[in-house]
Amino acid sequence: MWGYVAEKLSISQLNKIGERLRKNLESEEDLRLLDVFRSSFTPAYQEVFDHLSQLGLKPGGREGKTTLSIRAKLVRERTRLSRMQDIAGCRVEVDNLIEQDRVVDEMKVRWPCALIHDRRVKPSSGYRAVHLVVEVDGLLVEIQIRTSLQHSWASATEKLSDVCDPEIKYGGGPEEIQKSLTEFSNVFAIIENVERNYAEVRAVIANSVMKGKKEVDVLDENTEKLQADLKATHEGLNAALKKFCERFTIADREGSQ
Repeated sequence: MWGYVAEKLSISQLNKIGERLRKNLESEEDLRLLDVFRSSFTPAYQEVFDHLSQLGLKPGGREGKTTLSIRAKLVRERTRLSRMQDIAGCRVEVDNLIEQDRVVDEMKVRWPCALIHDRRVKPSSGYRAVHLVVEVDGLLVEIQIRTSLQHSWASATEKLSDVCDPEIKYGGGPEEIQKSLTEFSNVFAIIENVERNYAEVRAVIANSVMKGKKEVDVLDENTEKLQADLKATHEGLNAALKKFCERFTIADREGSQ
């Protein structure tokens, strides 16, 4: 499974390093070997990054998870280092759910055996996205595919986690913040589903033998207004989310003075 790393470290060695990291008992040699482990993902990460770029997407990401992030995940999820699927990862942002589905389908064509985690149906503490774990030369790389609204929500949660409480992005932290983030997430999902449903209805009418150009023309007469309304809704929701985050950011600054 581990390709190049298998020549350097056995799964047993990796897991022992992980256990010492979990307990804050790692040695300098453990950290050196962890760097070897991380750096072995670079070629696989670059192949995924390049493929996403060739599709016209604008990927971001990281070649290797930081030591602090690895330790936190080992503690939080009680997983093993050898079983982590996101040591290296890319992220892409798309406009809406339809584009998200399209990109997921393209990834499945390129990597038919990809493991898919669809967090839109069952969000993780309000977090919605589609994650794919693909294998390249025996190494696993995670691809996060988010819509613009999903990315706005995730970015706000990261900011609040940095400012207020690291547990916020894992469903912990102040109850008021968690409740509001859940509400934002649910509203974002409703708006995105309205957009997708409209597009699907239009496609059905346009392709129907029983319906004709007249129905499509009538539907399209309202398209411009609907799109403008949805754009305004996106902007309004993002502004409200930003204002919500700023309230706690300001409060944290004032409290630390």
